[in-house]
Amino acid sequence: MSPLELRQKLHSQLDRIPEEKLDAFSLLIQQFHPSLDPEKSPPRTPGILNGKLSSSFFDPLPEEELQAWE
Repeated sequence: MSPLELRQKLHSQLDRIPEEKLDAFSLLIQQFHPSLDPEKSPPRTPGILNGKLSSSFFDPLPEEELQAWE
């Protein structure tokens, strides 16, 4: 079975887990992949990519641009 098929199968099985068991299941998953716990993950450091943003980057978008995204 491919990784994609396994993920799809797991996802469908997650939907059938009773709510009162979800916390225990989450702890079980973390034993296999501890980095899923956001409290244990290192903080993200902005600025990894090269380049600079000009101050105009933060200017409001023109109305026509906003309309295009709706």
